[in-house]
Amino acid sequence: MRAGSRTGNRGGAGRTAPARPAGADLPQPAGPPGVHDAAARAVRHLLDRQDPAGWWKGDLETNVTMDAEDLLLRQFLGIRDEATTAAAARHIRGGQRADGTWATFHDGPPDLSATVEAYVALRLAGDAPDAPHMARASAWIRAHGGIAAARVFTRIWLALFGWWSWDHLPELPPELVFLPPWVPLNIYDFGCWARQTIVPLTVVSALRPVRPGPFALDELHTDARRPVPPRTYAPLATWDGLFQRMDRALHLYRRFAPRPLRQAAMDAAARWIIERQENDGCWGGIQPPAVYSLIALHLLGYDLGHPVMRAGLDSLDRFAVWREDTAPGPDGLPAGPAPVRMVEACQSPVWDTCLAAIALADAGLPPDHPALVKAADWMLGEEITRTGDWAVRRPGLAPGGWAFEFHNDNYPDIDDTAEVVLALRRVAHPDPDRLDAAVDRAVTWTLGMQSGDGAWAAFDADNTSTLPNRLPFCDFGEVVDPPSADVTAHVVEMLAAEGRAHDPRTRRGITWLLDRQEPDGSWFGRWGTNYVYGTGSVLPALAAAGIPASHPAVRRAVAWLESVQNDDGGWGEDQRSYQDPRTWAGRGASTPSQTAWALMALLAAGERGSKAVERGIAHLVRTQLPDGTWDEPHFTGTGFPWDFSINYHLYRHVFPLTALGRYLYGDPFTPGTH
Repeated sequence: MRAGSRTGNRGGAGRTAPARPAGADLPQPAGPPGVHDAAARAVRHLLDRQDPAGWWKGDLETNVTMDAEDLLLRQFLGIRDEATTAAAARHIRGGQRADGTWATFHDGPPDLSATVEAYVALRLAGDAPDAPHMARASAWIRAHGGIAAARVFTRIWLALFGWWSWDHLPELPPELVFLPPWVPLNIYDFGCWARQTIVPLTVVSALRPVRPGPFALDELHTDARRPVPPRTYAPLATWDGLFQRMDRALHLYRRFAPRPLRQAAMDAAARWIIERQENDGCWGGIQPPAVYSLIALHLLGYDLGHPVMRAGLDSLDRFAVWREDTAPGPDGLPAGPAPVRMVEACQSPVWDTCLAAIALADAGLPPDHPALVKAADWMLGEEITRTGDWAVRRPGLAPGGWAFEFHNDNYPDIDDTAEVVLALRRVAHPDPDRLDAAVDRAVTWTLGMQSGDGAWAAFDADNTSTLPNRLPFCDFGEVVDPPSADVTAHVVEMLAAEGRAHDPRTRRGITWLLDRQEPDGSWFGRWGTNYVYGTGSVLPALAAAGIPASHPAVRRAVAWLESVQNDDGGWGEDQRSYQDPRTWAGRGASTPSQTAWALMALLAAGERGSKAVERGIAHLVRTQLPDGTWDEPHFTGTGFPWDFSINYHLYRHVFPLTALGRYLYGDPFTPGTH
């Protein structure tokens, strides 16, 4: 969910980057024609998209499980309406492929769980199981193991309606909430996104509700008479075998758990959930914890009119993106224009706004431009000044920084904080003391969130236990938050821009980055796809910190980027590089955002004027649309590597503009580029 920039103030805190009138800093490059016009069109497009309040936000597209689970939630709570269902179904049908399946990213392989959930949602919408598009889906599901082979989260949703047995799901005892932070597998051993989901699910697991669905799903079992295959156990001497037996013991414990203890645990879980509800009614600014929290609280007696429930449901409505479009009807055939509803997994206004401000500044917009000042005002208003869950690992650390979303005061993230600081330093704000104070708090907090190995993660410090990922329950995505190269790079870049390049803590981060370079010269990208993203984050950071372009690590990275450039001059990388890096690292159809990341890295490494850079810039100019933006159907963002992919709809614009701006005007803080 994150991205790299090459910005900042190398001279120290409290100073604003100088304005760069077009063409004043650099001789005009003898590069592809039309670069200035392309940058000017992109600037106009981005300025036109700014909200009057000062922020930018692009749609955040994931996959149809978000839409399917939203309908299942509404069915479970008894609030599903036909208009919402029909609009969501049009979106779901629009993502089905010719073989009847759904993928989790553009042009990706079929995904069993996504296909099961989409199929069930369309059954709720009234699509007949013998309709051709439904028959293709159910046949594919049966051929690939049926419901029994779907991931745990999918089967939990089905268990809520009696389509799967709770007895055949991993046990999640609510007593987990009582474990202190020093005990293995306590809730703070999980990443913030996982703990926010697991706590309410412990309540759901304990109560095992069933509200019978309006139809059977026999057609999704390989054998409807024996839907659950015999369970096989890994050897006891292995971690998988140990946790499987632990799960069996927890199923036994369920039968004998003291009722007062269990009730106390569920009450504690409810308090934990309610205490973390955001001001807008959501939880953590993301959709999955919200849906499970609403189910858990409803099961504990909170009726739909309760303020907590009303606010939570209203917040979910704000995750819906409505549009008018042509989409398939219930028979799977094309229909006329009609309302289509897509549910975002979360919203990214802080992230989008800081990246947009950086892009505009890089493209030569003066630092006192009203759009930049308005953006800075809005970002300053989003600063988080209260303590959240991060303090469990860092007690006594003063709060500061920014989150990703409109409302998420419990979980600021280090990546957004680094990029917001870099963006703020590009603005000549009328109240510099206010800006400096916010930046100082953010720098102090970020330094305090450094993990013990010298690097930085996204949300927590030292969230590195490997045990949570081994639980039978955790078969979808990462549930811990270890440090990553992309986040560490953004922090190093920010600290260097604040005059802290020689701070021992910054140097530890640089050492960590150099030690984590892949043998081929790239870096792994945790929050973006993937090795292009990681490399595009690290090279600008190393340059900002004073690592010379002649350094061996930099030369290896440049050579790798040049080796994976596509024939059309762009760069791309498929999500499959997370599973199969040997085949897919740096390989995929060219995309605007990934081309821009590679260019930003090469420019930071002193490669302006090289053949690779000239070809990359020409690709961006050639593929720009008449309205000043670019088309990018491919997913270049990452929630969980491989398991949850993201298409940030503003990435296709802000990063190409940043690359064009740095090509034209260079970086005013790096010697030799202007």
